[in-house]
Amino acid sequence: MPQPKPFSAVNPTLPGFQRSLKKLPPEARSLADQAILDLMLPEIPGKYGFKKLGGYRNPNVFTVMLGGNHAYKMSMEIDNGVAVLRRVGTHRKLDENP
Repeated sequence: MPQPKPFSAVNPTLPGFQRSLKKLPPEARSLADQAILDLMLPEIPGKYGFKKLGGYRNPNVFTVMLGGNHAYKMSMEIDNGVAVLRRVGTHRKLDENP
C-alpha cells in the first residue's frame, strides 16, 4: 500500500551516496535508480517498506528496501522537506552505519 511521504523533493548528490551507488553490482544499481525515480512519485510505493529508523533524531534517518528479497537498502535524511540520500548498499552494511 502506498505511503504518504514527508518530503517533496529528492537530493541524490551527496558524495558519499554517489560513491556507494557506484559500488553496487549492476542489478542492484538498476533497483536503486528505479527507487530514486519512485521516491519522486506523490506516494511511496509499499514495496519499498519506507520507515524511520529508531535512535536517530537529529537528523531523522529513514530507509527503503530494494529488491524482492530486501538484500539492499537505501538511507536518507529529511531536511526542510527534501530527502537527502545518504547511503545505499547491502542490508547488513546499512544496519551497521546508515
